[in-house]
Amino acid sequence: MTVLPRITAAQRRARLVRRHLLAPSVREKTAEAVADALTGLHATDPATVFLAAAARMHQPTAAAIDHSLYDAPAGVPVLERIRCMRRTMFVVPARLAPAVRSATVRDTHRHRTETLAHLRRALGWDEHRYQAVEQATLDALTGRGRATAAQLAADVPDLREQIVTFPGKPYESRQRVSTPLLGVLAAEGRIRRSRPAGSWTSAQFHWAPARPLPRIPAVDAMTTLARHYLRTFGPITVDDLKWWTGWNLTDTRKAIAATGAQAVELDEGTGYLLPEDLDALPDTTEPAAALLPSLDPTAMGWRHRGFYLDPDHTKALFDRNGNIGPTIWWNGRIIGAWAQHSDGHINHHLLTDPGHQARTAIRQEITRLTAFLDGARVTPCYRTPLERRLATNSRTGP
Repeated sequence: MTVLPRITAAQRRARLVRRHLLAPSVREKTAEAVADALTGLHATDPATVFLAAAARMHQPTAAAIDHSLYDAPAGVPVLERIRCMRRTMFVVPARLAPAVRSATVRDTHRHRTETLAHLRRALGWDEHRYQAVEQATLDALTGRGRATAAQLAADVPDLREQIVTFPGKPYESRQRVSTPLLGVLAAEGRIRRSRPAGSWTSAQFHWAPARPLPRIPAVDAMTTLARHYLRTFGPITVDDLKWWTGWNLTDTRKAIAATGAQAVELDEGTGYLLPEDLDALPDTTEPAAALLPSLDPTAMGWRHRGFYLDPDHTKALFDRNGNIGPTIWWNGRIIGAWAQHSDGHINHHLLTDPGHQARTAIRQEITRLTAFLDGARVTPCYRTPLERRLATNSRTGP
């Protein structure tokens, strides 16, 4: 019987600190270097991209991160904002974008069909009208160069029609046709989100024509993405990769096998690690404090989180849909939460006592984050119980 190499939770945390750039000595100079190290940055909440990058940069500024996102040298972007894993928005390195898209966006026809069916039921639209409105929208966007949804609706009146989503449910709401129609075009890679309509914290984006991404055979693309995920998050379980990508179990297992990953023993059971990483696991963690934003790629990177998160803290840190709020990390483990009060200062709360050294390092990170914010106000798109409390209490601390 073959005995698998065992990797402890402490080794995993030590590797997390270095691979995820949470220690001062491994921070990067640019947002693109951060995105490359983490395979991608969650971008559902626009502020997350900036805060996730800033936490891992030596001297972060909002202007420098904005430059990486939107000022493409010679017209060739270094970062791409695309809808990919689990139909979620990510910012990924431009060189990896074709593989990410080909590996995760394989059912856009179903998305289009479902949207048309909804518009047929709600408004009586047929396919001919849908295509006509879609083409008019693309023409308007091309003419403007970039535009908000409201600007496009001003050019294409059909986009202003309203539909009911989730009828009869407690969360029933109304939305303009522009929302699902632009969503389909974005999922198909025909349009992309450009600069926000306001500051870097704004959730109002401009849309722009998308740069066509080459298609890669799905098997090759999935192997590439699995290798990048293993490099960043390994050792991982099959469940971790399946959850992160949204793949089915068969495809997940095939992708892991295609990378040549080495099976290892974890507390959660069998895990996998790239062979070249097996002898590179650190035994000790460099002292490292970090304030990470809601939906940070590190906090959301694994399905099984026991090696860095106490299960008893889940209720305070996550919302009902599984979205994590802003967190405080020490030596590769979540130990608390933070939030910005309406007056601008950073409140924080520690869920466990990490000791004097950690508390000092956390205060230094609060000072660093305050300097980066430079007066900006950030409220997560998804509110969690502890974040809400910290955002309204006058002053909190360890």
